[in-house]
Amino acid sequence: MRHKTSSVLSNVTSFTQAFHELISAPRLTELWQRHGPKPRGQPPKLSGAELVRSLVFHGLGAAGNFAAHVMQLTGIDISDSALTQRRAAAGLAVFEAVVAAALRPLAQVLEQPEAFYRGLRLVGMDGSQFSVSNTPQLLGRLTKAASRRFCAAFAKVPVSLLVELGTHHPLAVVVGVGQESEWALSHRLLAQVQVGWLILADRLYGVGAFVNELLVVTQSVGSHFLVRVRSNVKGKGVAVLVDGSALVKVAMADASGKNRQQGSIVVREIGGRVRRPNGTWVSVRLWTNLLGAVEYPAAELLALYARRWEIELFNREMKIDLRNTELLRSHTVESAAQEILALVMAMAVLSQQRLVAARAGQVEPLRISFGQTLALVRSLWWMLAAGEGLLEPAQVEALVGRTMTMIAAQCLPRRRARSCPRAVRQPIRSWPRLQANSYQNGPTEYELLPTSKA
Repeated sequence: MRHKTSSVLSNVTSFTQAFHELISAPRLTELWQRHGPKPRGQPPKLSGAELVRSLVFHGLGAAGNFAAHVMQLTGIDISDSALTQRRAAAGLAVFEAVVAAALRPLAQVLEQPEAFYRGLRLVGMDGSQFSVSNTPQLLGRLTKAASRRFCAAFAKVPVSLLVELGTHHPLAVVVGVGQESEWALSHRLLAQVQVGWLILADRLYGVGAFVNELLVVTQSVGSHFLVRVRSNVKGKGVAVLVDGSALVKVAMADASGKNRQQGSIVVREIGGRVRRPNGTWVSVRLWTNLLGAVEYPAAELLALYARRWEIELFNREMKIDLRNTELLRSHTVESAAQEILALVMAMAVLSQQRLVAARAGQVEPLRISFGQTLALVRSLWWMLAAGEGLLEPAQVEALVGRTMTMIAAQCLPRRRARSCPRAVRQPIRSWPRLQANSYQNGPTEYELLPTSKA
């Protein structure tokens, strides 16, 4: 697999160059011709490749509508209504194909060791949702979730993601235009797993059926997984390993009938407890196909699972920090899915820029502020667009270098070991009531619990 070198990324100046580091212009044109609408009549004012590129730029842009951002990027004057018609005619398949071709791993073992564990690339799996406006076109196909009082204020479009931990670089995404569950979307996501990954996932996926599918997929491509398991999932002990973990046999249910089994799988189970200073112990149960207790100690894997939380930070950056509105701007399901895919591509472009700034400041990529990167890169691209033909290449290079140095100079301190209690102000079911905010500072404690399963 091809990895970008620092010399290539350091030459990225304009948004167009940064975008084409993800996917080349010929490849983008080829995908549009293959998956996009068939041409009719006169060539359009805005080509298909320019439409895709402009939609990603629109996701990165600050003030202004889509037409204004198209003008800023391409110099083409086209109305919002014409752009809406182009997006409706384009459909969703071409955008899915472009994203699948563009997203690929970014971190390198020697330069970003924090994105790896013993040579395995750390990848988080999780789902999220985007709220859409209450237009007739959307509400005719989407339903609002039921709340304790009435329906939710807005319908939501679900997504499932694979994200490279350590860089917050997206690797794969599936959008549920039919409001499929996170569970169903994640099954489709597994087809994009690549060699050398270690997938971290939460308790939603910690059941025999999904772990079995994970096991089949990861073994076929040469990857691994570390999944937190629900407490009520049963497994039969096979052997206790030297570090206190155990090999367990998990029965697979037969889909043809209830209470029937169809074979079993063997995974390694790790049990332990986790707590913050002055907090209470929380039991953690993990399954993995890293079966070697010597090569992959259970204590390391127990502490490693906490890295899964980074995908939650990625979702916050994409859904809150990047956007200027709480709702998607699109008014149909297909265009909403296009917008989500464009936002994921925008996050990939920004993760590249954070990596460039991290190299300039010789710090970890996640110490580079997402907000500062977004603000300064926006300004840089606007200035380079306005100064095209006025600035000499040496001046452009110096301007880009100084911008990256400024971003690196404002790098964040190392993240504090701080946590907040899991509580809500209006409790639902067994959640404790939140009456006053409180924080616990200090490193997390991990305690391995040897298992007696055998």
